[in-house]
Amino acid sequence: MKHTYTITGMTCEGCKASVTQALNALDEIQDVKVDLSKGEAEITMMSHVDTSVLQKALDDKYTITEKKTTNIFGASEASELDTKKSKFQQLKPLFIIFGYILVAAVLLNYNSWNTADFMLDFMGLFFIVFSFFKILDLRGFPSSFRIYDPLAKVFAPYAWSYPFIETALGLMFLMRYEVNIALIITLVILGITTVGVLRTLLSKKAITCACLGTALKLPMTEATFIENAIMIIMAVYMIFKNGML
Repeated sequence: MKHTYTITGMTCEGCKASVTQALNALDEIQDVKVDLSKGEAEITMMSHVDTSVLQKALDDKYTITEKKTTNIFGASEASELDTKKSKFQQLKPLFIIFGYILVAAVLLNYNSWNTADFMLDFMGLFFIVFSFFKILDLRGFPSSFRIYDPLAKVFAPYAWSYPFIETALGLMFLMRYEVNIALIITLVILGITTVGVLRTLLSKKAITCACLGTALKLPMTEATFIENAIMIIMAVYMIFKNGML
């Protein structure tokens, strides 16, 4: 994940080099790009690093502060997780998107209700919408996803292809094409991701969830686990219903 910070006290190329070297020395930092003219630094992190830690790494003459950014919903937010906000406030965009998907799936099956069709439409819309947000930043998503997904950590191409796998699954569910295969793939990929999410929650690390890509900086919380669990339960139900187990 990438964050932008304002750094005061830099006056020359030597300062730029000193700041870059100091920040790059931190274990969780992948890359640092310092813009001397703007007094800014774009930092790519393996996992969230508090601003106080960044400050301690720098010489006393430099001051680093988070730069405010605006997300696609027009809301002003800090580049690092705002721990003062409630979990509901932090995850509000996720709940809104989840609600829209739920309503759309209900409306698609309202006239002739069928639970199985509702579930397939819900899963299809879920994958299409969530893959869209991931594809918005194909460069930033893989690095965020690899922080917690076990398979993505050891096999980088999987992280890059994941948004397209979700798109394909979404289309397969909505078009009712090879549904059984799509259900099995859903169980596998979400099962792997859920293991990583659970490990992160148990370790109590503060990291950004890549479920909606990097366009929305959402914290990894129990909601992410519940979101995956719902999809897994639906997939298992449909597999049993189709007599595959």
